[in-house]
Amino acid sequence: MTEVLAARARQVIRSGDGKAGIDCEKQSVAGSVSQRACTFCGSRVVLYPIADAVHLVHGPIGCAVYTWDIRGALSSGPELHRLSFSTDLRERHVVFGGERQLEDSLNELIERHHPAAAFVYATCIVGVIGDDVSAICRVVSAKYGIPVIPVQSEGFAGSKKQGYDAACEALMTLIGTGDTAGVGKHTVNLLGDFNLAGEIWIITEYLRRMGVEVVANLTGDGRVADIQRAHGAALNLVQCSGSTTKLAMQMQAKYGIPFKKVSYFGIDDMAGALYAVAEHFKDPEMLARTRELVSEEIAEILPVVEECRRDLEGKRAAIYVGGAFKAISLVKALRLLGMTTVLAGSQTGTPEDYEYLTDLCDAGTVIVDDSNPAELSAFLSEGKADLFIGGVKERPLAYKLGVAFCDHNHERKLPLEGFIGMANFAREVRASVCSPVWQFAPRHQPAIKEV
Repeated sequence: MTEVLAARARQVIRSGDGKAGIDCEKQSVAGSVSQRACTFCGSRVVLYPIADAVHLVHGPIGCAVYTWDIRGALSSGPELHRLSFSTDLRERHVVFGGERQLEDSLNELIERHHPAAAFVYATCIVGVIGDDVSAICRVVSAKYGIPVIPVQSEGFAGSKKQGYDAACEALMTLIGTGDTAGVGKHTVNLLGDFNLAGEIWIITEYLRRMGVEVVANLTGDGRVADIQRAHGAALNLVQCSGSTTKLAMQMQAKYGIPFKKVSYFGIDDMAGALYAVAEHFKDPEMLARTRELVSEEIAEILPVVEECRRDLEGKRAAIYVGGAFKAISLVKALRLLGMTTVLAGSQTGTPEDYEYLTDLCDAGTVIVDDSNPAELSAFLSEGKADLFIGGVKERPLAYKLGVAFCDHNHERKLPLEGFIGMANFAREVRASVCSPVWQFAPRHQPAIKEV
């Protein structure tokens, strides 16, 4: 245990302590019960929102259960991504192999649903028994004339980040196979936005008002045909940098498409993202439209933010999210609400992300990479947090400590992106922190022991 704690010590720093940068982008310490997810989880996070494709999990039924209706990724048309198909591998398949089961499953699904493509996720057990998933995909693809793409997401010593990389490789097999005729000059692809609660529609509308066309969503409300022609766009906008930066770099190397890392959370970052697009295209009229859009949107939501700030001034918040870009935007958004951040961490941050986060936060703020429940509980109590912003795995920790919680993960049903998202966020934070229920659950107090 001492060795585990020593290894973890390099992944926890405090803002302003003068120490060297945080140690990150490494495998989770065995036995530490990391808050990270598995390789398969990372791949399905990126690919599942492609709405007109079949998504088949080649593995035990438990892996498919992990994908069932736990995402808020919405579609404006097909709903195939809402279904969770599995080959349901069992003991006999471990002994005799599951290739026949996979081929039969693909044949049935394609004939029944007529998808534009099929993604086959190889899980841990498939790597153990050695099924040739790629060969089966080639056979079925030739038979039906649609892309059938293997996603090599076996776990073992991998992590969620390896799953992101597997998804990017799968997407690259689609990109470049479609016709780019009709793709205009002022065009973008949206990378790393998964249309949770319909958020990508908010961003698309902003861009439309600026005079910018979206060629492909990678991958929220995504369509196979759009992804196939994504190489015709003039610019890639990367929001979730941990999941799709590799894809943007591959597209830049192969097709010469530049990319910008952006965030759509909070007033500052949302405005900055829109201005970055306008400045890239160097169009004075577009820049003027962008200024007008930003001014109108901020004027509409600022009264809501100011009203919530009156109740939240001086409150303390902790943040632990999947991507570090969210943590950065959330620190800014909380500051706008008059709140102090006592903990900021992520599952997949890079050294650059954490360097920026360390400079952004107040002195003494705990900065953590790939944390675990024991650490998070200790940091919440130490920082006397009034609010914890995280995902589904963090919710029980907050409630056990009597701390208000704000869901900022894939399960949420409330849009938090865009200017309207900042207003929604302010209202939710105020409702959570100021709820009268906390008078019956004292914060950071141990359970009362019977005498």
